[in-house]
Amino acid sequence: MARRSRHVLALLPAAALALTALAGCATSTNSGGGTTDGGIKLVKEGKLVTCTHLSYKPFQYTDGDKTVGFDVDLVDLIADELKVKQEIFDTQFETITSGASFNANQCDVAAAGMTIKEERKQAIDFSDPYFDATQALLVKKDSPIKALADLKGKKIGVQQDTTGEIYANENKAANGYEVIQFEDLPLMETAVRTGAVDAAINDNGVLFDYAKEFPDTTVSAEFNTNEQYGIGIKKGNTALTAKVNEVLKKAKESGKYDEIYEKWFGKKPEKK
Repeated sequence: MARRSRHVLALLPAAALALTALAGCATSTNSGGGTTDGGIKLVKEGKLVTCTHLSYKPFQYTDGDKTVGFDVDLVDLIADELKVKQEIFDTQFETITSGASFNANQCDVAAAGMTIKEERKQAIDFSDPYFDATQALLVKKDSPIKALADLKGKKIGVQQDTTGEIYANENKAANGYEVIQFEDLPLMETAVRTGAVDAAINDNGVLFDYAKEFPDTTVSAEFNTNEQYGIGIKKGNTALTAKVNEVLKKAKESGKYDEIYEKWFGKKPEKK
């Protein structure tokens, strides 16, 4: 994504940050680390721990006592290949992109609707791209706002530490709007519905999903930012990076990727 941050909580105990419910499994209390049959080292025995920042529906969000979503299903494929179970660790987005979560051995991978960016590559490694995204504008259903130029003198909501925030700030002077920051996606989306902001910008996948759930809102514009998501991995962990890329490639070739995509987006991905 794009994506999101709050104040860094790295100084808090890890247990206070973790949402331990995972896609379908009880939480392991073993934190001594482990190694797969293929020699890949993991932070927990029998687990592939995934850092994310909830909620970012439909990529990852809480449904009852489980964390579900498009990213969750993709990482489950990697966990299956490694013969372990995926476990979700919910943390601040900036602790992922800065590499802090990996350096603290809080997770093996990060799947968080996360856009591959050169500055992020300085701190973490990325898998091959697995999802194409762009920025979009969320407004109320009856809003006349169809472009950034229509926001002159008005307020646009952004999520902190996201590519949407960057894009909004880059175009602020030319279009004369005020940028209002929100700590997470749900707060930003709700602000559109309540009228606290006149529009909000974020990745198209999450905003289309929101407008489908809340038909009093709509996506009125998309901006061609040519973003691609990648799965984050600790800097220098070449063995795990290679395995993640292998699983993603296999999923696309077998049709499994298309199946997961259609499950969460209601259509198959466009073929290039």
